[in-house]
Amino acid sequence: MNPSTELYYNSPAADWNDALPVGNGRMGGMVFGKPADELIQLNEDSLWSGGFRNRNNPKAYDNLEKIRTLIREEKTTEAEELCADAFYGTNENQRHYQPLGDLHIWQSVGEYEGYARSLSLDTAVCVITFTSGGVKYTRTVIASHPDEVIIVHFSADKKGSISFVSAIDGRDDNYDKNEAYDDKTVLFTVSDGIPYACAITVRAKGGQCGTDANRLFCKDADEADIIIAAQSAWRTGDYEKKAVNQAKTAARKPYEKLLDRHISDYRSLFDRCSLTLSPVGESITKPTDERLADVKNGVYDNELVAMYFNFSRYLMIAGSREGTLPLNLQGIWNKDMWPAWGGKYTININTEMNYWGALMQNLPECCTPLYDHIERMRENGRVTALSMYRCRGAVCHHNTDIWGDTAPQDKWLPGTLWPMGLAWLCTHIWEHFLFTRDEDFLAEKFDTLVESAEFFLDYLTENDEGCLVTNPSVSPENTYYATNGRTGTLCSGPSMDSQILYTLFSAVIGAYDILGGDEYAKTVSDIRAARDRLPKPQIGKYGQIMEWARDYDEVEPGHRHISQLYALYPADMISPVKTPELAAAARATLERRLSHGGGHTGWSRAWIINMWARLFDGEKVGENIQALLAHSTSINMFDMHPPFQIDGNFGGGAGIGEAVFQSECGELHFLPALPPMWKSGSVKGLRARGGFEVSFDWAEGSLSSAKIISLAGQPAVIRTDKKITVTANSKNTPLAENNGTYSFDTEQGMVYTISVT
Repeated sequence: MNPSTELYYNSPAADWNDALPVGNGRMGGMVFGKPADELIQLNEDSLWSGGFRNRNNPKAYDNLEKIRTLIREEKTTEAEELCADAFYGTNENQRHYQPLGDLHIWQSVGEYEGYARSLSLDTAVCVITFTSGGVKYTRTVIASHPDEVIIVHFSADKKGSISFVSAIDGRDDNYDKNEAYDDKTVLFTVSDGIPYACAITVRAKGGQCGTDANRLFCKDADEADIIIAAQSAWRTGDYEKKAVNQAKTAARKPYEKLLDRHISDYRSLFDRCSLTLSPVGESITKPTDERLADVKNGVYDNELVAMYFNFSRYLMIAGSREGTLPLNLQGIWNKDMWPAWGGKYTININTEMNYWGALMQNLPECCTPLYDHIERMRENGRVTALSMYRCRGAVCHHNTDIWGDTAPQDKWLPGTLWPMGLAWLCTHIWEHFLFTRDEDFLAEKFDTLVESAEFFLDYLTENDEGCLVTNPSVSPENTYYATNGRTGTLCSGPSMDSQILYTLFSAVIGAYDILGGDEYAKTVSDIRAARDRLPKPQIGKYGQIMEWARDYDEVEPGHRHISQLYALYPADMISPVKTPELAAAARATLERRLSHGGGHTGWSRAWIINMWARLFDGEKVGENIQALLAHSTSINMFDMHPPFQIDGNFGGGAGIGEAVFQSECGELHFLPALPPMWKSGSVKGLRARGGFEVSFDWAEGSLSSAKIISLAGQPAVIRTDKKITVTANSKNTPLAENNGTYSFDTEQGMVYTISVT
């Protein structure tokens, strides 16, 4: 067992948060690993509660100026009452994510011993083994991306030992139809919401297998497989036929070929990158649940930290592939008909956090579903921008769904009336370019960047200081005490809005400087002028970065959102090197939040890890990773809000990466925030902004050596407090040394070796 890449348990899952996730990008399964009554809870990413609805409120524009005036006059209560009528969606809810159903397998085994349940992150293979009646049974579950199926493979060390009955069960008998399709396949269909079909097929070596009414059976076989395929009407009108064909096509291939195709596809992505942390003391080989319990008791388990990093990469590959939908609040894994917060795309941090680490972890293809969904939102966002605000461009608020719905979601002011969702998502387009230097991609997405920015050219208003600010808006999900003693949510110019807009406007300007185009010259000139008039981060009375344009106190000082530090992470507007005064204020902000109980949700703790990393504080990074593992991680390594939200897994993985390597501000920075307990380790295949791939190792907390592959031929800048030399093809590369950095030109495809002297 590899303690950094294998989840391992010696008992079946007691509940959903103990089960092991498998996924092929589109389909997901939660494997409980029960010997006699196995349960695999199934999902398909396009199964949502219904079709698109135009929810834009026609009263919005006629009341916009009244609301703005009330906010300027600090008549917040009156403004919020008017917003409740004029700005909420005409139906308060977007569509929500729903489960496919439960696959039950009743296997003919009695009492058992020698039980083991594992998920290999190296191969994306889930294995359950146990011994019953003197026979050792093995059950293997894979979710194959190339064959678009989930496969359950049964084997035993004694021929003729495999017998089971299996059935799929939905959640609403009024709409479920479940019947034999032929002598080897059962077809399960649902007509409600987005209609879909799931085909389950059985095959066996030796013995007998087939269908019995709406069940599969297998009797006295040497080996057997259940193959699961699903399709919905969201992707194809022939969803029933396509599901059956996919199951039957896979059933014509030997299991060994299906397994090889699955592992080869998965490893082509997973093996690009690795992180190794040397253990504190002896390597720990206990079951994962026991290791997590030890962490709660203060044990440092470096290999568990490395596994958390690897698990985030596993979940990305399992849940987000080209042609799928992006990862929602629960990725693709959800058991509830009405999941928490609808299992939607919450875009005031959660969806963005899902993709924070993917580019650094060398998985740019896995980000494609996010960019595809931005295009769906862009179309609807034009309608929302025009009908609600009479603005050009495109806008979305704090949530969206499978259809890219851009109207305000919920009737909850602290979240609902935030117009920055699409703007934040669009900054990911620019990040993709910074990591890949793919100018074709940038040209394809440039219109989207421009439209998102263009909305704010019309929406921004001038404040008393002559700055351009959003109005109305909110600081996501937070509430303040106004100068008149009232509590308020609506405001003008919250800090996060200005920071996101600075990042977005800079992305448009940077892209235009690369791509050019006379047709955009006037718009980009206007964007440049607007950027110059945005408020800069301000320091308040506690020495903190102010969250609002006025130095209000929070109603909840330990709030989970730390929105005013967007400028620190994920943006690069605040840096200990380039803006030390603001960095000190960012530290004060974090300390104040945490002293009042902040970081109590998993995703918030993950964000805090990244922010401490950007402040180069390895000790705080280590403390907060320990807290994430001890207090916000379930037995199966899922992040807990609670309940389960997958964003913390990805945010935590990103933060672990940021601790060992950063590439913002145009610099390659090795070991910027190394926790003291990570004394030695190695990294392979991390991607960096500028189009670089880096591999390196360290010992006793200091860099030993590194290699940089230049993928785009861009100049490189290394930040380090060590003396270094750089060679390529065994020849020294000329370096320009300046205040802790070394700069040198690179050639595309060349490998540069960094040696510490």
